[in-house]
Amino acid sequence: MAKPILLTVDDDVNVSRAVERDLRRQYGERFRVLRAESGTSALETLQQLKERGEAAALFLVDQRMSEMTGVEFLEKAIDLYPEAKRVLLTAYADTDAAIRAINGARIDYYLMKPWDPPEELLYPTLDDLLENWGESHRPPFEGIRIVGDRWSPQSHEIKNFLGRHQVPFQWVDIALKGADAQAQKLLQENPPRTPTCDDGAALPLVFFPDGSRLSCPTIRDIADKIGMQTRADKLFYDLVVVGAGPAGLAAAVYGASEGLSTLMIEKEAPGGQAGTSSRIENYLGFPIGLSGADLARRAIAQARRFGVEIVSPQEVKSLRAEGQYRIVTLGDGREVSCRALLLSMGVQWNTLDIPGIQKFTGAGVYYGAAATEALSCANEEVYVVGGANSAGQAAMHFSRYASRVTMLVRGPDLTRGMSDYLVDQIAATPNIEVRFNASVIEACGENNLEAITISDSQTGQTERVPATSLFIFIGAVPRTQWLQGTIETDERGFLLSGSDLVRDSVRPEGWNLDRDPSLLETNIPGVFVAGDVRAGSIKRVASSVGEGSVCVSLIHQYLREIAG
Repeated sequence: MAKPILLTVDDDVNVSRAVERDLRRQYGERFRVLRAESGTSALETLQQLKERGEAAALFLVDQRMSEMTGVEFLEKAIDLYPEAKRVLLTAYADTDAAIRAINGARIDYYLMKPWDPPEELLYPTLDDLLENWGESHRPPFEGIRIVGDRWSPQSHEIKNFLGRHQVPFQWVDIALKGADAQAQKLLQENPPRTPTCDDGAALPLVFFPDGSRLSCPTIRDIADKIGMQTRADKLFYDLVVVGAGPAGLAAAVYGASEGLSTLMIEKEAPGGQAGTSSRIENYLGFPIGLSGADLARRAIAQARRFGVEIVSPQEVKSLRAEGQYRIVTLGDGREVSCRALLLSMGVQWNTLDIPGIQKFTGAGVYYGAAATEALSCANEEVYVVGGANSAGQAAMHFSRYASRVTMLVRGPDLTRGMSDYLVDQIAATPNIEVRFNASVIEACGENNLEAITISDSQTGQTERVPATSLFIFIGAVPRTQWLQGTIETDERGFLLSGSDLVRDSVRPEGWNLDRDPSLLETNIPGVFVAGDVRAGSIKRVASSVGEGSVCVSLIHQYLREIAG
């Protein structure tokens, strides 16, 4: 971000240079000091600064200038920078004019020449003014800006991607009252190019800090634009980790810290399903809790510190074994090989199979916490489907913004699937209502969700209620479709490992080692599994982290074994 401007204006060159010198000496580290030798040239400079979006903190202007007096300049400068502090530099004879200018030009202070020594006669006054300016100044946002419609699935996808990758962005909703002027100004100044969105619209429009923009970009377009690594640097690694949830992050940290060249590949965003949690309060060592995003951020920083190479967003399409090498094919067709592979893809939310629901996914219907939509739900009623910890954490999070949060729970109570601390918090939150034995059976609306139909399993009655935001947490399925026919799974698609692969003392077909698969090893030697994607795993962050770290120990044993 550019430093705010301090502008001094005086048509006496010697005086102008002296003021500039004193300002640079005291404020040069925090501000950019500019000098102008006439009011006209100073106004031209301010106009250019304004067009570039730069901030001006203070004008120090001499009153006695032949072409334009200091007061006349300040009266014009107000229109360009109304918040900038205005100081008039005067001679003793100009005192009356300076006092009158306090009202006319709304000057903040006047200083008399000479100002030596500046430590006594200049800096104390300017220090106070600049401190006051800094307290009220809000620097212009210089990150990514997204102009779009709240009900656009493409807009939601982009916001969710940037939010989960913790990339700062500013969202401008063209339909939001009060944002129209900002959105229209951006669109007028930057008309969209040829529409490329699925629905034929030109939005969302994404603006980048370098001044460029993309109309309806794909996630890959944005990732490439902001410099995310989407391709592996090398063709071979000691360890490749597929999935950057808690298990994968833990394995990557331990593997790299113990000398393994490690590549981690993530399809969506680091943190996995846990990364979408608004608050995790039962994770050891964090007595006041932490968000899933914060946990992911800390873990990513730790992994990078040990040299883990992270590729995201990137998909793994297939896996094969050739001798002692394990080879994965990526979504872009490239292949990466390794000595050991860890599968930690986690799970994804089950979809709700009811009439109308698919049409509104991303347009009022969201799977998971979708924290980026919380502000859009301010002063509205939010519906949360589910009765486990994830649903409870989401309800608590949305209760900070929404006027009311209604939880729709299929069972008769919360205690079966939710931690006691969370049950107590929900009961103590006045704007959360829990409806038991309740299911959503229909979603209705035109361009976005407008109403849902709720069924009561005890009474058999149905009720249609207005609804614009529905967040769904109804169990999860493993991300293992790409492994079918390669890695053995249970009937639900979760990956089998260890003793689960040995049936009647018979090892898996194709197993070529003189031992049984180790604790977290799959039916292919050297391919391990950890976290929620493993059959029989305990669906908790701490257990996933534990499995990821244990896997590295097993991988070291395997590498010693194949090294002979």
